[in-house]
Amino acid sequence: MKTLVHEIKIFRIKGEIRKPELHTNFVKEVRALKEKDAIEQIYKHLGSRHRVRRYHIHITSVDEIKPEEATDNIVIELTEAK
Repeated sequence: MKTLVHEIKIFRIKGEIRKPELHTNFVKEVRALKEKDAIEQIYKHLGSRHRVRRYHIHITSVDEIKPEEATDNIVIELTEAK
């Protein structure tokens, strides 16, 4: 019997928001199983919290980081809660 073990990873996503009235850079850390899922979380978060459309969000880099490198307090607490 095969056991599937999915390890949640931490991703640091950098990008910028380019709206006609707003140009700003962002760096967000999220926990996800895959890079694709982490990007989707960023789109959902920025869209709901800042009313930004997906086509206004330009992601410049997605990096998997070690738990020790995380700076977001919520990500740190969720990682340590194992």
